[in-house]
Amino acid sequence: MKHTLKDWIIATRPWSFPASSMPVIVTLFWLWAKGYEVNWLLGLWALVTIILVHAAGNVWSDYFDYKKGVDAPDTYGVKILTSGQFTPSEVMKLSVGIQIAAILSGIGMVLATGLPLLWIGIAGIALSLLYPPLKYMALGDLVIALCYSVLPMLGVTFIASGAIIPAVLWLAVPVGCITVAILQANDVRDIETDDRAGINTIAMVTGRKIGAWLYCAEMAIPYLWTIGIVIAGLVPWTCLTVLLSAPLAYGNARTVLSYKTGGIAAIGSLDEMTAKLQLAFSFLLVAGLALSLLF
Repeated sequence: MKHTLKDWIIATRPWSFPASSMPVIVTLFWLWAKGYEVNWLLGLWALVTIILVHAAGNVWSDYFDYKKGVDAPDTYGVKILTSGQFTPSEVMKLSVGIQIAAILSGIGMVLATGLPLLWIGIAGIALSLLYPPLKYMALGDLVIALCYSVLPMLGVTFIASGAIIPAVLWLAVPVGCITVAILQANDVRDIETDDRAGINTIAMVTGRKIGAWLYCAEMAIPYLWTIGIVIAGLVPWTCLTVLLSAPLAYGNARTVLSYKTGGIAAIGSLDEMTAKLQLAFSFLLVAGLALSLLF
């Protein structure tokens, strides 16, 4: 079957890219607000590279989910394989091709910045490749937290400023928590089909009721944490701009609990809704960091 460029792009799940791009953007503006000299060109390069890693990881995961039986014609989520739109061979080739582009881009950044980035990059690539089997052992949340908050934020401090600055991890908690919630939304929805495929997730361990409440906690923690680090003087008070996105988080929390009356269909698109919250929360955080330079 002949595919258009749009088909190939959609196969990478671009709606999920806020999970990888927002930590980079937040880190760049945090550095700027803190008074560090920021190399914006290298920062942009880092942004492109992590999106490539994310895209490759998405397709890689889809391939293994299909082979494992996690994705089937009656499951929610990605349909590029279960619908027959793409063959497994095409999906694997797409993943490998993007992964090669990401690795080459990463090597270029290491040459432009220094060896410390190499170890962060190797860890990120390794976790991306190992994500499917780790996800099947209920370790997906940990991998997501590392790949889409801790590692990229530390890496970007080095890329853009020339030094690894651990203090950025105060912001890794709220940003990473929302990203982990994207996976939790999937897992709460897919308990029965995941069990059928013989894998294990946090939601399967806790059950849907506790899993839904855990998702609600992941909606609340980013705001409580941000208020706490503002009070502690770790970030500017202008970062309270993130509170403007709280209605979205509240709506998501109500949605996950609606499975009790609306069934699984009621939370069918909660993962995409959570990705939209990530976009809103992080952009408001960026705006707050930028506004801090005016006050």
